Amino acid sequence: MHTDKIHLDSPDVGELEKKYLIRCIDSTYVSTHGPFVSEFEENFSEILGCQNAVSVQSGTAGLHIALHELGVGPGDEVIVPVLTFVATVNAVKYVGATPIFVDVDLLTWNMNPDKVRDRISPKTKAIIPVHLYGSPCNMTELAAIAQQYELYILEDATESLFSKFNGRFTGTFGDFGVFSFNGNKLITTGGGGMIIGTAPLRLEHVKFLVNQARDEKKGYYHSEIGYNLRMTNLEASLGLAQIERFEEFLSKKRIFRDIYVEHLENIDEIQLQQDYDKSETEWWFNSILIDTDRTGKNIPEIQSELFKKGIPTRRIFMPIIEFPPYFEKNKDRYSYAYRIYERGLNLPSSTLNSESCIKYSVQELVKLL
Repeated sequence: MHTDKIHLDSPDVGELEKKYLIRCIDSTYVSTHGPFVSEFEENFSEILGCQNAVSVQSGTAGLHIALHELGVGPGDEVIVPVLTFVATVNAVKYVGATPIFVDVDLLTWNMNPDKVRDRISPKTKAIIPVHLYGSPCNMTELAAIAQQYELYILEDATESLFSKFNGRFTGTFGDFGVFSFNGNKLITTGGGGMIIGTAPLRLEHVKFLVNQARDEKKGYYHSEIGYNLRMTNLEASLGLAQIERFEEFLSKKRIFRDIYVEHLENIDEIQLQQDYDKSETEWWFNSILIDTDRTGKNIPEIQSELFKKGIPTRRIFMPIIEFPPYFEKNKDRYSYAYRIYERGLNLPSSTLNSESCIKYSVQELVKLL
């Protein structure tokens, strides 16, 4: 057993975060009105090199309001990967549209552009690429498809902050890009999310809608149906501290990735999640496929044995069509997603870990297999 606690995806918060939170509390601006939110939005925009950003309650809220702003609704279809966190798909249902699932690539675990082409219909209005666990989708091909069929792209970049494809940050390719600051993400505000986009007027309207569509020049006057999806100043103050530390976090994540690659890339029973050649991936999670036929152990058994050694792990997301609201009988269409789920595992990746924790984790995994 390792002497230090090993963390799967715990948030990395400390003295700087306390300092910013106290500053926010002392200012009395703890709710949605105050200076910290706009400062966080500006700092985030500056780092990503985009003109504007709109903060929201969560990544899910960001996906929801972005679809609403794009006019996606009842009668429309939205193409989504079958292997993702359920929030991606729930947002489609929130606006009354129909999610159309596609299988993923076996190496990158991201939506397969060829499968996307196969599922386009006259009702298709948008595509939601999900950069799973930080690995960027092939945005060149997906953008070409969207242009050919006049479709919107809403990037679910909730897990891929600071990853790049062809020199550009994920989230900057689509009509909108959405990020998450949930407790287990690279940067956290406890909850919260951020929306960026290519059309300033659309972003301005989103900012209006998430504040209950209130026209502040007229007092409490609401010209449209709005939403209460704003980030609080408490959350934003935490984000300001976290964003000061992003280079520290990225440095540790890169070291962890190098350790996993060094120990696992030549193990026949293990295949690391890959990325495309044009990618510069910041791995939110380091994830693997295990040849369970060769090891003679299934994923729950492997998890149990690792847990006894103090090593936490997590299953890969279950294919969405396994859930009652999205159930489909035809699973053969999604064979790669099922293979990844049945053999996949997320490994300790929190920046709270030391290099020693990661080395111990990977060495014990190799011994076990």
